[in-house]
Amino acid sequence: MYSRYRIDVCLGVLVALSGCGPAHQEPVPTVSPTAGDGAVITSALDPGLDHSISTLDPRAAPYYGNATAVNDGKRLFGQYNCSGCHSNGGGGIGPSLMDDEWIYGSRLEQIHQTLVEGRPNGMPAWGGKISDDQLWEISAYVRSMSLPATLAAQTGNTPSQSPAPVPREVDQTAGWTPPPETTNDYTTTITGP
Repeated sequence: MYSRYRIDVCLGVLVALSGCGPAHQEPVPTVSPTAGDGAVITSALDPGLDHSISTLDPRAAPYYGNATAVNDGKRLFGQYNCSGCHSNGGGGIGPSLMDDEWIYGSRLEQIHQTLVEGRPNGMPAWGGKISDDQLWEISAYVRSMSLPATLAAQTGNTPSQSPAPVPREVDQTAGWTPPPETTNDYTTTITGP
């Protein structure tokens, strides 16, 4: 009786496992930007097959030139304790947000992507934890910190207290480009042996 029970259990497990198998998934093509489409490359790394290296997002449009969004972003920046790492934009544990050195890109789309997905070595992913509208508002405030109008309005020891709206023109640049001495153009795919 005992061996019959073991045989039945083993057969049941085998039947259950035979139905398990890898699901067929079609590969998601990545989009390679060209010089004429206005796309920018966020980094040399493309961490997932479902991610494009093009970062144009029409959802950013309402946040350009929007003083209310920037001020709401400032409030949220404080409420979510972003200053704990970024020290009101001047840098601390996290990088400074008031200079022109943007590791993952300075466009609103790229800042939003950083907030949503996080970044290695410390930047947490806030997507799904903070509403998307609030993430866009924080992105607008973060982008405004390095604007000359915001920097000129600084009157005390605490930076970024009088943020300027982000004009659309500041993000009309080509965005991130590889260093001049780099031989890889970051638009081609190299396959191994």
